[in-house]
Amino acid sequence: MSGFDFDLLVIGAGSGGVRASRMAAQSGARVAVVEAGPLGGTCVNVGCVPKKLFVYGSHFPEAFEDAKGYGFEVAPPRFSWDTLRDNKTREIERLNGVYGNLLDQAGVTVLHGQARVLGAHEVAVGEARYSAERILVATGSTPSLPTFPGVEHVVTSFEMFYLDALPKRAVVLGGGYIAVEFASILQGLGVDTTLIYRGPLILRGFDADVRGFVMAELRKFGIDLRLETDVQAIEKQADGSLQLTLHDRSGEGEDERARGETATLPADLVMAATGRHPLTAGLGLEAAGVALGEDGRVLVNEQFQSTVPSIFALGDVINRAQLTPVAIREAMAFTEAQFGTAAVPPVDYDLIPTAVFCQPNIGTVGPTEEVARQKHGPLAIYEAVFRPMKHTLTGREERTFMKLIVRRSDDRVVAAHMVGPDAGELIQGIAVAIVAGATKRDFDATVGIHPTAAEEFVTMRTPTREDPL
Repeated sequence: MSGFDFDLLVIGAGSGGVRASRMAAQSGARVAVVEAGPLGGTCVNVGCVPKKLFVYGSHFPEAFEDAKGYGFEVAPPRFSWDTLRDNKTREIERLNGVYGNLLDQAGVTVLHGQARVLGAHEVAVGEARYSAERILVATGSTPSLPTFPGVEHVVTSFEMFYLDALPKRAVVLGGGYIAVEFASILQGLGVDTTLIYRGPLILRGFDADVRGFVMAELRKFGIDLRLETDVQAIEKQADGSLQLTLHDRSGEGEDERARGETATLPADLVMAATGRHPLTAGLGLEAAGVALGEDGRVLVNEQFQSTVPSIFALGDVINRAQLTPVAIREAMAFTEAQFGTAAVPPVDYDLIPTAVFCQPNIGTVGPTEEVARQKHGPLAIYEAVFRPMKHTLTGREERTFMKLIVRRSDDRVVAAHMVGPDAGELIQGIAVAIVAGATKRDFDATVGIHPTAAEEFVTMRTPTREDPL
């Protein structure tokens, strides 16, 4: 037994912090976790879980409409925002209890309050002080707000889960996955939705073909995309509505008449999804000697160790990949290295499967075509665009897009991208094959399941383009 109160003290009971706490405790370590809010962190409370529940809800109007093509006459449905919101909240509260039970069963001490690092081995929680051989920072990230007059009238994804009422007109600021998902949720629930982004293509970091395809599908879905547009100001009107002043950037440097043009846009709600930053403010890390990046992230080495050897960090707070499964994998790698809990491979940040739950969904694993070409050399690209079989009877014009990126030197499939229903579900299985090193010949040798969308991944025989060897 060490002379410390705990062998490991974790700050933050989100996905990464809870996993690290449980695994370390199950190895016999004395562990405490500090949390100022509800257990489960962003993902459980104001992130992945409630968002996915809202995504499910937003699909029902489309499903009722599609039912007509299959012979069902459905009376016009009535939607209650209060019911969806409150049912979601009850499920989140249930999960908070599940997390508490998991920590309790693992023997982890839960300390409720705001943590402050006092030194290499000491943490304050309120007026109490605790010593620990190791300190792990897993405080996650929080939304970043833009800067313009009237930004105080803007809400973030956090507030969206608890709105008193659903607006009639909504504007979403941003072009990342959170912005695109919430725009889809709002539009699906019947809100007249506008998405404003300062760049020419949404979803920066995703494959260019995926970005263009999704933009077209979102417009079909009814979302008003305003690209190359800045918000200059927001003013609250006498009736409680909001008015946005917009600046069109598309003509800058090309057309003198377009340069600097402004317009106004009315709205009842404006949500900003313009990025997130690591949540390190007020933790006392810099005073304790921990080096932080310009965005506030904790700088760590491959073992998740900060510049103070006894202080570690993982998850969104180190800002490598802000995804829940990544934080969990990092927690497993950390506890294996520090407590020998399980034999796990190092975290591979190059092949992280992910999904965007817009309408239609995006699923992706591996690099974009541009990055793949830089990393792997000559490529063969296989693509398929088709109308889902379901919509042959509904009349809906939604399309599905699939893409495989193959390294020509050895026929290895290095990436897969998809836009379409249940894309995340399909890509998870494809990701296993890609991580395992499957070749295009392996895909071709696999018998498809007919009739499914998934079979397209094993029936694309002719490349749409090839780089010369």
